[in-house]
Amino acid sequence: MASTATTPSRGPYIAVITNRNTNLGIRGFMLFSIGVFLALVLNLLQVQRNVTLFPPDVISSIFSSAWWVPPCCGTASAMIGLLYPCIDSRLGEPHKFKREWSSVMRCVAVFVGINHASAKVDFANNVQLSLTLAALSIGLWWTFDRSRSGFGLGVVIALLATLSTQLLVYNGVFQYTSPDFLYIRSWLPCIFFAGVITMGNIGRQLALYECKRMSGKTHQD
Repeated sequence: MASTATTPSRGPYIAVITNRNTNLGIRGFMLFSIGVFLALVLNLLQVQRNVTLFPPDVISSIFSSAWWVPPCCGTASAMIGLLYPCIDSRLGEPHKFKREWSSVMRCVAVFVGINHASAKVDFANNVQLSLTLAALSIGLWWTFDRSRSGFGLGVVIALLATLSTQLLVYNGVFQYTSPDFLYIRSWLPCIFFAGVITMGNIGRQLALYECKRMSGKTHQD
């Protein structure tokens, strides 16, 4: 009698791993790495345009970024990317809107574009810039997310991140050129909101493969 062997499905790394804790660790590491990379690239844009200024003694990388910025952004990215699918599960509202990697990549591209606009595009005044970035950020949420939980988490985390940035600037860790809202730039919450939505979508997409694998394993058993 011929025996049949089950061949692991090929594809993303997480599809062939069945341990939930291992999956969680891998997803966290992937999200951390993506956050670090985006922080280096986006902070480079801000420094080149003199939007943010770091003291000379804390600039220690080839990307002209303070050493603590990428790890902090990576940690926040991992927390956000793991939190979004967890909240979806708790609320019993699985996110099904545009669940494919091509959509996630477009979301990342739009987020980089929004950040690029804040550093490169010259507007008549800060109010016009802030309103434009706010519209673009909400448009990013509507185009790639559209969930109430995503919007709510985006607003809350953006406000907390803005408050943390204000505390750092107040204590002299770094500074913004031409601050117009309590030591910072008024458009900063819009950037944080867009970043939260982006990392949330990446986290949801990574979690999707774990759910598919667990569901398939359950049916086989």
